[in-house]
Amino acid sequence: MPRTVTISGLHGTGKSSVADRIAQHFGLRRVSAGMIFRAIARERGYSLEEFSKIAQENDEIDRELDERLRTEASKGNVVIDGQLSAWMAGEHADFKILLVAPMEVRVMRIAGRDDVQYEDALRETTVREASERERYKRFYDIDITDLTIYDLIINTELFDLEGVVRIVIIALETFFEQKVPDS
Repeated sequence: MPRTVTISGLHGTGKSSVADRIAQHFGLRRVSAGMIFRAIARERGYSLEEFSKIAQENDEIDRELDERLRTEASKGNVVIDGQLSAWMAGEHADFKILLVAPMEVRVMRIAGRDDVQYEDALRETTVREASERERYKRFYDIDITDLTIYDLIINTELFDLEGVVRIVIIALETFFEQKVPDS
């Protein structure tokens, strides 16, 4: 049975780390919206920074990224991570996970990961997320504060990576055991 799992969340919630571990545990392919974005930038001969600026003004880039995500979701046997992965995978997603954490926690993680000052990470994250919220609403009419599409929501502030991964594994194992294939 093909399996498509999406892991969504704002920056610093742990999407990539959890997706890596879940894909490995279940023997699934791992696809990241960020990896696809970087691949498109390389294909077009841009640095990531240059391409990010172009993408802010050109919705064709987001639409190409989204089409590639939908294609990967339709192939199945995949864990897809990205802010809009649940929305883009749509009916191809078997199970949609959202990771959340308070802004302060996320910014501390980002500052540590990127080796920048907390204040710089806070400023950049605040601006970036406001821009993305507006862009998602304008391009897709998606309100990322609408959590009704998710099957499981985990506050990653409450658990370390191992704890989050254990919760997700138990939820997915239970879900896949109980899911009856279409007849």
